[in-house]
Amino acid sequence: MYKEFGIDEDVIELINSSEKECKEEFTKIDEVCEINSLKVLNAFQKNEITESCFNETTGYGYNDLGRDKIEKVFAECLGAEDALVRSQFISGSHALNVCFFALLRPNDILLSITGKPYDTLDEVIGIKDNPSSLKSYNIKYEQIDLVNDDFDYEKIEKYLKENKVKVIEIQRSKGYSTRKSISIEKIKKIIKTIKNIDKDVIIMIDNCYCEFVGCAEPTSVDADIMVGSLIKNLGGGIAPNGAYIAGRHDLVELCSERLTLPGEGREVGPSLGINKQILEGLYMAPSVVASALKTAVLTSRVLEKLGYDVEPKYDDIRADIVQTITFHDPNKLIEFTRGIQEGSAIDSNARVEAWDMPGYSDKVVMASGSFTQGSSIELSCDGPIREPYVAYMQGSLTYPYGKLGLMKAIQKIMKGGV
Repeated sequence: MYKEFGIDEDVIELINSSEKECKEEFTKIDEVCEINSLKVLNAFQKNEITESCFNETTGYGYNDLGRDKIEKVFAECLGAEDALVRSQFISGSHALNVCFFALLRPNDILLSITGKPYDTLDEVIGIKDNPSSLKSYNIKYEQIDLVNDDFDYEKIEKYLKENKVKVIEIQRSKGYSTRKSISIEKIKKIIKTIKNIDKDVIIMIDNCYCEFVGCAEPTSVDADIMVGSLIKNLGGGIAPNGAYIAGRHDLVELCSERLTLPGEGREVGPSLGINKQILEGLYMAPSVVASALKTAVLTSRVLEKLGYDVEPKYDDIRADIVQTITFHDPNKLIEFTRGIQEGSAIDSNARVEAWDMPGYSDKVVMASGSFTQGSSIELSCDGPIREPYVAYMQGSLTYPYGKLGLMKAIQKIMKGGV
């Protein structure tokens, strides 16, 4: 049947043999999916979600009971005191921006202990000049790089003892770097270390791409606040936009007043009829994340067998849904990405080209044949056109669709872009 999809026999054999080698990992993924599904169902039932929660509000959005219950459900699922879940967030980067400006004041120090954050935050922080950046408000930024894919405990402890830090930022996923993503066990260990030195420092986690990959989230291991996007894991491919901020109640309240305005905060912000999609997306999220993980595991095994450097390996413990493939060749990166686009349901006829995207310093090649623009939980692949030419692949609403997309991409690089 795959031949009807334009796939050659040798590619089919490679995919099928690799799939058999991944069965044990698939079983582990299914076990985590069941645990997270139980967690979500319990949160829905505990907070008495009813059909009336789907009702629409407009204008100011006062008394949006469904919106308010959604935030209780998210807090419950994430092991947090409180959560702010809004369609008014246009991306995960926007939610991070809101969180930074809510928690930091002039002369405060923001310290990243996972090196430089994702490219879209360069102008937010002031790494790249922008008159609206944190730097323009005299907020100081410092960073401490990882050492061998782990925190540099010695430098972090020394810096905290010599400086009063307001917010520590930890980005779990690798962004456009080649490091490993940060496991929940490492998060738990570094939080304990930090709090032993300064119990008042706010530990903020960028949790994008990581939700429901394991059985625990950063706020369930004492992180103060964390941020994620609804067009990634927790939106389940159904939420049309939005993001969340979850954590300590007082910090979430500050974020709500930065998103809207002081004095009104979370009381305003109409749901505009998407409560059902947000709830349904969360309900489907454990299964969708499991599909994305299976697609990533298969991708890792296949590309490793073809001789490419992959991270993680197919049988590694994963912290997020992102799979990287290092091509060391811009043409291979572009062709692989084009294959993912051709294997998508939407815009499969589009030819992927590298282009200057807002918020990025290098040209970026991006495949996203998705129902929701920019949805990373749907099968997608992207990467900056810079050494060592790494593809960052993530998502797939179902495993069969992910497998089919991978076949197209593999054929592209094996057959020289046919």
